[in-house]
Amino acid sequence: MEGMECTTMSVPFWTHAILSMTTIATMAAAQTPQTVVSDALRPAPAGSIQIKGWLGTKLDLCISNRVMAQDINRLVQPFRVRQEKDCSDWRMEYWGKWCTSAAMGYTYEPTAEHRAVLDKAVGSLLETQTPDGYIGTYRPSVQLGGWDVWGRKCVLLGLLAYYDVTGDRTALDAARREADYFRSQVGPGKVNLAETGWPLHQGLPSTSILEPIAMLYARTGSQAYLDLAQYILQQWEMPNKLTPTGLHLLEGALYGKPVAKIAAPKAYEMTTNYEGLCELYRATANPLYLEAVLKVGESIRQTERMIIGSGSNQELWCEGARYQTEVLEEPIETCVTAAWMRLCYQLLQLTGDPVWADELEVSLYNALLGGMTPDGRWWAYFTPLTGQRVPSPNHREDALSCCVVSGPSGLLLTPRWAVMTDHEGPVVNLYAPGSATVKLEDGTEVKILQETDYPVNDRTKLTLQPSPEGRFALKLRIPAWSRNTSLSVNGQAVPCPAGAYAKLERDWKRGDSVVLKLDLRGRAVPAPSGAPQLAVMRGPIVLALDNRLAQPQNTDVLLATDADGYVALQPQANKPNDIWMAFEVQFQRRPEQYVSKPMKLVMCDYASAGNGWSESNLFRVWLPQPLDLHQAYVPDTWKLMYPDTKARPGIPTF
Repeated sequence: MEGMECTTMSVPFWTHAILSMTTIATMAAAQTPQTVVSDALRPAPAGSIQIKGWLGTKLDLCISNRVMAQDINRLVQPFRVRQEKDCSDWRMEYWGKWCTSAAMGYTYEPTAEHRAVLDKAVGSLLETQTPDGYIGTYRPSVQLGGWDVWGRKCVLLGLLAYYDVTGDRTALDAARREADYFRSQVGPGKVNLAETGWPLHQGLPSTSILEPIAMLYARTGSQAYLDLAQYILQQWEMPNKLTPTGLHLLEGALYGKPVAKIAAPKAYEMTTNYEGLCELYRATANPLYLEAVLKVGESIRQTERMIIGSGSNQELWCEGARYQTEVLEEPIETCVTAAWMRLCYQLLQLTGDPVWADELEVSLYNALLGGMTPDGRWWAYFTPLTGQRVPSPNHREDALSCCVVSGPSGLLLTPRWAVMTDHEGPVVNLYAPGSATVKLEDGTEVKILQETDYPVNDRTKLTLQPSPEGRFALKLRIPAWSRNTSLSVNGQAVPCPAGAYAKLERDWKRGDSVVLKLDLRGRAVPAPSGAPQLAVMRGPIVLALDNRLAQPQNTDVLLATDADGYVALQPQANKPNDIWMAFEVQFQRRPEQYVSKPMKLVMCDYASAGNGWSESNLFRVWLPQPLDLHQAYVPDTWKLMYPDTKARPGIPTF
């Protein structure tokens, strides 16, 4: 893992099943504020990335129609009245999640108008801070219960995001007061956080406050926050009233347990705990922390991540990779998708391993954008692989939805990982029309222009404009799926192995060009469970049948593949305007019926499939072999998602 300041080590052999508190304490005592990890990859400066084309339009719509259009008073009002009391109340999370996304939107488009929206939101919230430092929606008698600690975590992350992009110490001071009040309530030695909150979640929401506490230590150097972070980490392993043997988030990860078998398998909340462990690793350089998160990431990739780049059913880790061909009740919560992408981004930063950028790309183009309405105004709660797209309902009449405020945080993360830098030069992770300007360690400024409509087509031309001209290494991500790739610099071919960065180190001059052609052949992907089903991918894009393009009919078909598992795809120009990509795909009628009669069906990109967001617009990803086209589409899947709702949810009008 190039660029890391310390290396991981193998897990010590412990004869006991529980990671001892002595071991935890020893690990904590060994750290000092001086042992801080530098990220292997760093994002480009604020405002230096411009993404155009289809993806750029989606970013703009999300910022203008969702994030910056938010009614600030609606977000802040629950903090003024403080009437929430139990686990049925979680509006406290909305402000923090929204502010985190708004800060990313402002980083991407640092306009005066966007800054004014952020300033108003933070100023309005800070007016609600009580003399003891509390910023929250819970009445005093029930603080630390319900979603109170989780909500404080979201508030702290929002304040820190605002501070990071503006440098306004008012927000940092408010975050410190909030954290200091929290520390006075919980300890060390006063409250086991794993015993707080909704019992079904076994403390996972509360212990995830580790993330902003570790971030506060990094930004202030206050030992009290590092001590508190280590205390929270210890509570992962301690027996408690809800989990008599402890959560074992650290130990379970280090021993390679699948995430569905670690603690309560609440996917979103568990993932955010490991985001916190990444921040604690940065603060301490303890290699066990990074090793644990890497093993969790691999576990999600292998056992939970479905083909569209995310996972969960009924908000839980569920061995989803195995069961994804089935019609699931509540598949792929948008909150889980956004959290998974943030974790991948953390690991990309820390390790410099392009596998995490591969993951981000698949999640971005499929699960995430498939969950956003075409105008960017609203999001889905659940994102199925079969059925129909359904808008998230309001969780409160006067509020929002957890997924509506989570989705933008995954999408607006894109400019941060699109083009980055390491100690040798620029690192290009995402191919999209636009430009990026990065500054290298020696002060060299490099502007990179991208001319492409990837992933519609396979060719990307990058033109470099270094100032001053000089020697550095340009790294280009070659996705693991691109087996037949070509790369040239000023017309001269260079090698580019799949699943790695192609490193181009040379003396760069203004106007030097790099041309990359990725392998966008259609690939037949077998079901991980071994079920007789196939899916089709083209580069990072999952293709789907949509009943607007492929009507039900009385015949059975088999997907036609060559000997290497590739599928012939013919671009389809005659398609609805709201379909991004469409292709004619070769099928065979079931052999015993029509041996000599091939058949072509039109498939489209997953994000466009079902984007009519109506009960009649149906789609499917996995294709049984053979597929009965008469019953290809499953109706009424909204009733599985919302069994207690009489009417199908619609997009709110406010």
